[in-house]
Formats: sequence, structure tokens, C-alpha cells
Amino acid sequence: MLIAIISDIHDNLANLKKCLDWCRQNRVRKIIFCGDTTNLETIQNLAGFAGGIFMVKGNEELYEENNLSQFANIRYLGESGIIKIDGREIGLVHQPRKIETLLKRAKTPPDYIFYGHTHKPWLEKRGATTVVNPGNIAGTWYQATFATLNTRTKKLELKILADLGHLS
Repeated sequence: MLIAIISDIHDNLANLKKCLDWCRQNRVRKIIFCGDTTNLETIQNLAGFAGGIFMVKGNEELYEENNLSQFANIRYLGESGIIKIDGREIGLVHQPRKIETLLKRAKTPPDYIFYGHTHKPWLEKRGATTVVNPGNIAGTWYQATFATLNTRTKKLELKILADLGHLS
């Protein structure tokens, strides 16, 4: 199954639309969102994606958490969480300083931990866990990027939004 990992939208709806259009065209089934949508309008746009969305809270959110229950396809995990997709254990946090806490909380090391906050794409191994920052959709400080993971082949890819061309 192909999943997309996105973070730090910061209300850039044009970039979010381009990312979601690519996801639809490439049959992405689920999205992991690592925080900082910022407002409810952006969440409404994100929730327009037909597949499941797993989401953690960023540090610059302006929405009320209780408003998230209106979106049937969003599973809100608070500040962090561990989910299972297609047999893979996946941790989500926004801030990198919370990765160690998440690792200690896990019964077994997750296959992946995805995080955001720094806006910088990053990949590293911590023991058996691959730790990944998909960059940011907003395109601030660094160019706009997101990541994909094929859960069957374990292939991770960084997607640069500017390289995706025109999507309709």
C-alpha cells in the first residue's frame, strides 16, 4: 500500500492541493500528517482526501481539537501515537525532541517514526527504527516536500513538490 507522509502545511492551501492531487493520481490510500496545519480551513481541505488520515498536533495549531471529530476520515492521536498500517508499526510526533519518549513508550521498536517541526527532510536509523522527517508542504525555510512509503516493499521516497509538474 502506498501512503504519503506530510507535515507543516502552515495554511499553504495551494501546495496542499498539489500534494493531495498527486496522492489521488498515484492511488495513495492513507496519509500520515505530522502536525502544523494551522487552522480549521486547512484541516477541511486535508479531510477532502478520500482515504484515512492519521494526525498529530503541531506546535502552531489554531483549531479546537474537539472540532476534529467532525471529520470521519481523520484519526487524531494528540501529541503522539503509534499506529499499524499494513503490518508496519508507525510512530508519529511533531517535535523531534519527543521521539525518544515515543520510542520508550513502544512495546517493541516501531518500524518507522515520522516527525515534522524542523521543515527539513531527514532520514536516520535509531536501532531497528527508521526515523523520517518528510520536510514541509508550506515551502518555508526549505522547498516544499513530502514523503511516500510503500508498506509492502518498504521503499521510502522524498517528493519535491516543484518537480511534480502541473497536476489537475
